[in-house]
Amino acid sequence: MKAICHFLIACLFFSCDSSNNQKNEPTSQNEIKYKVLDSRFLNSKDMFQPFENELLSFSAEQYNTLRPYILENDIPTIQNYIDDGIFTYEELTLFYIKRIQYYDRNNDKSLNSIISLNPNVLVEARKLDSLFNKNEEKHPIYGMPILLKDNINTLEMPTTAGAVALTENYTEDAKIVKQLKSHGALILGKTNLSEWAYFFCGDCPSGYSAVGGQTLNPYGRKNIDTGGSSSGSGVATAVNFAVAAVGTETSGSILSPSSQNSVVGMKPTIGLLSRSGIIPISSTLDTPGPISKFVIDNAILLSAMTGFDDQDEVSFKTEKTTDYYLNLNIGSLNGKRFGVFNHLLSDSLYTNAIKQLENLGAEIVKIEEEKSSLPNFLRLLNLDMQKDIPKYFSEFGNQNLGYKTLDDIIAFNLKDSLNRAPYGQMLFLGVVSDNASKEVFQAIKDTLFMNGRKFFNLPMNEFHLDAILSINNYHAGYAAVAKYPALTVPMGFDHSNTPKGLTFITLPRGEMQLLQWAYTFEKHTSLRKTPQEYKE
Repeated sequence: MKAICHFLIACLFFSCDSSNNQKNEPTSQNEIKYKVLDSRFLNSKDMFQPFENELLSFSAEQYNTLRPYILENDIPTIQNYIDDGIFTYEELTLFYIKRIQYYDRNNDKSLNSIISLNPNVLVEARKLDSLFNKNEEKHPIYGMPILLKDNINTLEMPTTAGAVALTENYTEDAKIVKQLKSHGALILGKTNLSEWAYFFCGDCPSGYSAVGGQTLNPYGRKNIDTGGSSSGSGVATAVNFAVAAVGTETSGSILSPSSQNSVVGMKPTIGLLSRSGIIPISSTLDTPGPISKFVIDNAILLSAMTGFDDQDEVSFKTEKTTDYYLNLNIGSLNGKRFGVFNHLLSDSLYTNAIKQLENLGAEIVKIEEEKSSLPNFLRLLNLDMQKDIPKYFSEFGNQNLGYKTLDDIIAFNLKDSLNRAPYGQMLFLGVVSDNASKEVFQAIKDTLFMNGRKFFNLPMNEFHLDAILSINNYHAGYAAVAKYPALTVPMGFDHSNTPKGLTFITLPRGEMQLLQWAYTFEKHTSLRKTPQEYKE
């Protein structure tokens, strides 16, 4: 039984073979039985109380008038409508709040994707409207409502990581939030997540947290997994609760929910985006990243978050432009060499995507997976979390809470484990029980890094590849330890209506190339579909 548990945990964080992924994903004939569905700690009425008057005066007619201008439109299109005076930033924000109120909680379509809303967001939107000048150059993120995964610090709302222990964790803004606000972005609210970014309970389902309840997939609420740990960010983006959302990834936590919810997700090169003020698992592997419906929105959000952070030891200054959205249409797939895994060619969506790339001029090279293991992967996370969580508490958390280590959180949960940790806290117990010398820890990191690089570099060098193509988060673990960026883009739906993503993986600092390739693929395929039950 212990061996089985370790295998399942491993599948959460790094690539299990595609056949394993397919077996473990529930189909439309296999309903998922959740131990806990709705939050026992969240009062949705309180969430909407700051907007009570505005919501009462925002009629169904107004909502329906705005819907075709907002729903399933990208950021540049929405900005053009605002430039033309069709609606304002305040009306755009109110539209999303109305949608969240209607769909997200306490009804037969509820998704439990939102944990909190910024009580000041309409006031902030009005301010941006008052400052708006369509002839003045501004970042395209200006006035755009953005959702943040609830492990990212914000001034206006507590940052909980989905944990009851942190419901009063009011903090300053994380560095990436300051970046977003400096460009005029509106922080709409916080999204649900797999509690503690899926490194807490071990055998709990994707998208569950004690604070937020069970996040559900809009393509099949109780029979398609949401992916995790940025589950709420993926779901909320898919159903148009905001223009885009921010997730975080250690190994697969952006790629998984993005592909499972038919949206675009990027795991950038570690160090491109600041991690300061984000509740960590691993300072070796963690990074935030953008989740969006369209590639251009992904590029815009990435651009708005980019910036050097002297508090983050791996942060680097970019030598090239970070305005990724400006150069998307000049990218070409002609002559690009992509490696595809032979054992994935039984997947018809993957083979169809490959044919589309070939039609667009790409050269496809069939390759075998390198036999490169990832030993002590879980120990890397354990040992990093041992030191990274106390650092977060001391430097970025709310000091009034009094937490110093994970032992404090474990003890808090044990006082009411039925409600605070209904699936247990097996992974946390593993973290606090692990230990290693500095030399052993460094050797673990070095081995994983070398094996990850070997996995990609051997075929990339031998066949002169520009990138390797995967499915969903199947090879996220290798990309994580190799510190390679990856981007997933919708490639269709399988026989059970489960969305899947085509995932591009390339060399460090290759974000521009990833976005250009995905943009070209997206433009010629348009394989994303709005969830059927959430089109109104």
